[in-house]
Amino acid sequence: MQSERPRRLSERTVDFGLAAMEFCETLPRSSAGRHIGDQLLRSATSVAANYAEASEAESPADFVHKLKLAQKELKESRVWLLFASRLSPGEVVESLRSESRELLLMIGKSINTALARTKDNTIGA
Repeated sequence: MQSERPRRLSERTVDFGLAAMEFCETLPRSSAGRHIGDQLLRSATSVAANYAEASEAESPADFVHKLKLAQKELKESRVWLLFASRLSPGEVVESLRSESRELLLMIGKSINTALARTKDNTIGA
């Protein structure tokens, strides 16, 4: 039996955006539902886009900057997910909130690692 390989962070950010897209389709068609859905759609899908840009960074500082943008979009997504959980509670929104927490931890760790490496390379230079 084959063991399932862990999903890469880039795949997880795309999957998060796709799951958010699907969830937004289930929100009420009220003005509040549309507003929350539009905002969540923008922030959740831009996590993957910013993470992809980080992989093509022009410098270590640019890499950290783009990861911080992804982190910022995740934090914004969490706010919209909180609103959504009040408007449309359920397992899907809680799963998205859980995944956003995990992604925040992983991206935060990547930022800290990149900053430490940058600092180590500048010592004695």
